[in-house]
Amino acid sequence: MYWKKLPKEERKNKIQSALSENVNFAKDSTLGYPASKLDGKVFYDADFLKDAPVLQTFVSNPNHIGCHTLGNSESAFKGTHELEKEVLNVLAVDVFKAQPNSFDGYISPGGTEANIQAIWMYRNFYKYNRDASWDEIAILASEDTHYSIPKAANLLSLEWLKIPVDFEYRCIDLVALEEIIVKAKNNSKKYFIVVSNMGTTMFGSVDDPDDYITILEHYNLEYKIHIDGAYGGFVYPFSNENSRINFSNPKISSITIDAHKMLQAPYGTGIFICRKGLIENVLTEEAQYVEGMDLTLCGSRSGANAIAVWMILFTYGPHKWFEKISVLQMRTQFLCNELDQMNIKYFREPFMNIVTIRAEYILKEIAEKYHLVPETHNHENKWYKIVLMNHVEVEHLTTFIAELKEGIYA
Repeated sequence: MYWKKLPKEERKNKIQSALSENVNFAKDSTLGYPASKLDGKVFYDADFLKDAPVLQTFVSNPNHIGCHTLGNSESAFKGTHELEKEVLNVLAVDVFKAQPNSFDGYISPGGTEANIQAIWMYRNFYKYNRDASWDEIAILASEDTHYSIPKAANLLSLEWLKIPVDFEYRCIDLVALEEIIVKAKNNSKKYFIVVSNMGTTMFGSVDDPDDYITILEHYNLEYKIHIDGAYGGFVYPFSNENSRINFSNPKISSITIDAHKMLQAPYGTGIFICRKGLIENVLTEEAQYVEGMDLTLCGSRSGANAIAVWMILFTYGPHKWFEKISVLQMRTQFLCNELDQMNIKYFREPFMNIVTIRAEYILKEIAEKYHLVPETHNHENKWYKIVLMNHVEVEHLTTFIAELKEGIYA
């Protein structure tokens, strides 16, 4: 509905038009903002910027404070705010199957903040709408979940109930999950914030939200489901066209995606999207000098990140992006086929481009040469991760496989 491929000149003109609607710190008599364009002595206005719209935005330095899908925003930056809204429409509606105008969201400074935003929002929802105390609320997430979840638990004074997963298949242990939920209920937990993974950091594993839903509903417990798609959000919906881990599932209330991973946007660029009627629970009413509502954890944030995401999405369009992900899937399968021939044990979620190999098959010097990421940086490490990103060509894989064979036979 919203996503299409735009030619280079149209992309450039649209961003320049958006910047022309923003305040221009270089020319306008703007007296009230504690901000300016980037310092000209350092970030000089070079001629090449006219052909580099993202860098133009970086120098112009728009503030994207607030949530532009709800109420008013800072009118001084309305041009680029509109492009952020276009990004959110593409991702919420075209990728994650939300109905138009049924969601709120923003471009965050990374997936960690976006995950904390979700848990903060749900904690406050239970507080304001159910009169819940902190000790009546619990976070449910697997042991493979991203470290931002225990960080959120610590910051927000909530308990994280860590769910074990199968060592080989990385799926949630359903028996343990039920036992943990029953124990939590008996210990006065009434409200649950579920974080279901769409591509865990180490394994690329994808949780089935129904695993949580079935047990929580069996015990008549109230819950909200957040999908952490920080890594998988730009992969899984394209590789698995039958996925229902999106807003077509009425039980899913929010999704996090990172643009600085698969999308190759600058660090840190995350995306937070939730259903209407939720984000108001984190309104900071004290920010009265802000035009509109302060509904985000970060407050002020760079508009250049939003424009970078806009540029990437509208440079590719949906069909070229699908093609890119398909190529990476083929390279991933190539690696897996070679590992199978060598009888090397590994984990790979079928619709993801991460392969995690058992550590006993990897010599230390090979791991260091190819910068393989260990599960843990100590002597007890059991896994090494390979991520098939855009720069990883088949020739890189064949060289790695040849050295891996030599190491095994040696």
